[in-house]
Amino acid sequence: MWYFTWLLGVLLACSFGIINALWLESTEDMDRIDDMENLDK
Repeated sequence: MWYFTWLLGVLLACSFGIINALWLESTEDMDRIDDMENLDK
């Protein structure tokens, strides 16, 4: 039964990594948009 816990832990770690990567990309895009707006001023 330990393998169910192990599998859930691996899936949780993978999903955390994917969500973290998506979050980093979205904040990077927001920073880029802010920089472009500041250049226009």
